Amino acid sequence: MALKGLRAKKRLLWQLLLCAFGVLGLYLYGLHIVRYLEGLVPMGICPTDTRPLLGDNFTGGLRHWARPEVLTCTSWRAPIIWDGIFDPHEAEQEARRQNLTIGLTVFAVGRYLEKYLEHFLESAEQHFMVGQSVVYYVFTDRPEAVPYIALGQGRLLRVEPVLRESRWQDVSMARMHTLHEALGGPLGQEADYVFCLDVDQHFTGNFGPEALSDLVAQLHAWHYRWPRWLLPYERDKRSAAALGLGEGDFYYHAAVFGGSVAALRKLTAHCALGQQRDRERGIEALWHDESHLNKFFWLYKPTKLLSPEFCWDQKIGWKPEIHCPRLLWEPKEYALVRN
Repeated sequence: MALKGLRAKKRLLWQLLLCAFGVLGLYLYGLHIVRYLEGLVPMGICPTDTRPLLGDNFTGGLRHWARPEVLTCTSWRAPIIWDGIFDPHEAEQEARRQNLTIGLTVFAVGRYLEKYLEHFLESAEQHFMVGQSVVYYVFTDRPEAVPYIALGQGRLLRVEPVLRESRWQDVSMARMHTLHEALGGPLGQEADYVFCLDVDQHFTGNFGPEALSDLVAQLHAWHYRWPRWLLPYERDKRSAAALGLGEGDFYYHAAVFGGSVAALRKLTAHCALGQQRDRERGIEALWHDESHLNKFFWLYKPTKLLSPEFCWDQKIGWKPEIHCPRLLWEPKEYALVRN
């Protein structure tokens, strides 16, 4: 009996050692291997009826067959926009025909302003809705520090002052309330569609009218192939952002979302109210406004999804399905910008 007990202990010791070495190996060398294997996870299959949703004339007839390796539509028939499945010229012509003005909002508070804003705006002038009427809204606590950017014809920049919060989390959480107020004011009066973006990224490819729709969500670059039970939704049932284990469709990135003024008013009101209820209960969602955004998109399905090509993180490494990144994340220097 004593001999059997000794053998069992040795076996357990070896198992623990192997697990420890395996975890260490993945930590040191295995991220790219794991990400490569992740590419083998199927994204799902489009429903038989793949007609575009009513009211979306910008992408026309989508060539779903052109990208068989990825999911190009949702179960509720919303298109997922990947490079190669749409005609960019058709989208541009439709936007010009409707004589649209497109808003682009960005928050540059504290050190985020000098670190990221100038590169963000300069790259937007090169790639965001080129040839369209655009109005930039920069929300900042230092209006006088906003850099001068040479703008193209039909493109305007407006600076809106905001208070600087004591915590970076509060800056993120206050965004939805501020956007809701702006959409009910001058921004909502002069723009037909609006995109709301984080400042710590820059444009590298054409981000055109193919992205327009009534309610637009961005697939998160780190989570678009993960099974639903692994997605980082808010799980605390006390939170207004909470989703149950059987709930959720995709995980959406709060760095990019957009839509019509009316749809975004509804979205921002929902998120701001959820954040207020959480504060009253003394809790805070895990991923702040992004958690509430994901709850909203579960309840009210987006009419168009942007593939990770529209907001990509180079730290993930090479992926064969990422043909033409439109936005790239900047290096996250939190120790610098959040202090």
